[in-house]
Amino acid sequence: MKAVHFGAGNIGRGFVGLLLHDAGYEVVFADVADALITELAAADSYEVHEVGENPAVRTVNNFRALNSGTQEADVVAEIATADIVTTAVGPHILKFVAPVIAKGIAARAAGLAPLQVMACENAINATDILKSEVVAQWDPAAGALDAAAVFANTAVDRIVPNQEAGQGLDVTVETFYEWVIDRTPFAGNEPVVPGATFVDDLEPYIERKLFTVNTGHAAAAYFGFEAGLGKISEAMADQDVAADVRAVLDETKELLVAKHGFNRAEQEAYVEKILGRFSNPHLPDTVTRVGRAPLRKLSRHERFIGPAAELAERGIVPEALLGAIAAALRFSDPADAEAVELAKILSASTPDEATEKITGLPADHPLFAAVSSLIEEATAVV
Repeated sequence: MKAVHFGAGNIGRGFVGLLLHDAGYEVVFADVADALITELAAADSYEVHEVGENPAVRTVNNFRALNSGTQEADVVAEIATADIVTTAVGPHILKFVAPVIAKGIAARAAGLAPLQVMACENAINATDILKSEVVAQWDPAAGALDAAAVFANTAVDRIVPNQEAGQGLDVTVETFYEWVIDRTPFAGNEPVVPGATFVDDLEPYIERKLFTVNTGHAAAAYFGFEAGLGKISEAMADQDVAADVRAVLDETKELLVAKHGFNRAEQEAYVEKILGRFSNPHLPDTVTRVGRAPLRKLSRHERFIGPAAELAERGIVPEALLGAIAAALRFSDPADAEAVELAKILSASTPDEATEKITGLPADHPLFAAVSSLIEEATAVV
């Protein structure tokens, strides 16, 4: 069995690549980072260091590496004979890997089982995004795309922090992980990946992860930044920050229970698990790394505005989430392009204009006025 995985970075090696390896696949890593690919191609193995509860060291071997920029024909040939294609490149990069994937699918021999394609990105329905890009590149002369490939959405969750210098190809990750895959596109022929969970309805799991893990992690970063703390674990060790994060996740818990019917006790246990993960002192994640890209994190269907808007639509004032949104608006990092752009928007726009630009909320939305007031306060401070 063979899997082609786009994205040989820390998440690719320390999460998706590891699980595919453990499932018995030969993994072909594809990336445009030439130095990384050269190092991978020359290596026989690398180690994944899992830190936290029940720490372990896992060895990954039986892999190869190709530069998808300079060795495109070779990548296409690998896809043509692969069983699975996965990605961990970032949602905005999917449009760049789609043409190669489309060529690889078109090159598959007649009679092969459909290629199973899954985008393992930190975005809602990322595989749908990838498929739309593949469709845009698809040549109808190659036949029906849906007969040659199966595209399944996934929800992925594993904290992979910035790595310490000198680790080489080895990766440090938390012990916890979750890879949830939509079973329905496979029509009973889903791949055997022991570390993955297949479900018939993915949306509740996508939103549970986004509105608990991503919302909580970013909240810890922004509240921690305001408290002058450096690491996420240090932020969670601060009583005030931890209480603010807990309040945010209490609000998203209520939304998830009401919207998706999650068992309240089980969702509470999930929240407690997530808070424990953020507090893991073995993970060197910083508040600036987790807080980067605030414009994306404050966009309409993302981790703050998404749940806050749905609560407002239900007649609930999301006080804790609004507090996190206010902290995000005050986040500052000269090295982060989005943080710089956010500051420019706040300084050059009226509160209502900035609210629309940043959040995508219409003026008549029940959350709009509250966010506009936060922006008015933030710009008054500036």
